[in-house]
Amino acid sequence: MTDQLVQAVSDLEEETVFKLIEERLASGTDPLEIIGFCRDGMADVGKRYEASEYYVSDLIMAGEVFKQAMAVIGQNFELETGEKRGAVVIGTVKDDIHDIGKDIVVSLLKAGNYDVIDLGVNVPPEKFVDAVRDSGAKVVGLSGLLTIAYDSMKATVDALETAGLRPDVKVMIGGGALTEQVRQQVGADALGADAQEAVVLCNKWI
Repeated sequence: MTDQLVQAVSDLEEETVFKLIEERLASGTDPLEIIGFCRDGMADVGKRYEASEYYVSDLIMAGEVFKQAMAVIGQNFELETGEKRGAVVIGTVKDDIHDIGKDIVVSLLKAGNYDVIDLGVNVPPEKFVDAVRDSGAKVVGLSGLLTIAYDSMKATVDALETAGLRPDVKVMIGGGALTEQVRQQVGADALGADAQEAVVLCNKWI
């Protein structure tokens, strides 16, 4: 049986989505679990788009609902106290404007007390290089959903290498269509299957 929250996100029922989120937060449900249900609902939205049941306007609406949901859920993370663990530069690479997955990773990293430099979407390689130089970040997260993003990811890794930064920086990539083969092709250190794994990787490297 499909979870109610998954179904509500899939059906674009905005009011129901936020009602269920508030109820589950109030009952003490782990915010990460709630995020998982929202993510599964978004996966269903993608499938319905591919089946021509939804249109681009539906994808945009789903993305906005998801962003708002992440903002609500993010307020309920217990932020760790003490000094920042370190800086992480993250962005959706050039020629790709998808940011849902990236935004989830950003939220979880901030909750984990990382100093996150979010460069946004359609980010050229040189902007990643500048951000690493300015922040001293030891981890770079490259996000991309479209296959065209593969070349941009490789170009970004190459730019870090050319700038002499690569030996001191770990690069993780993430996105729905990415595979281990793609990771090897672009020269990244790891593939984050989901937002939680991205945090695990940062905890390991920093």
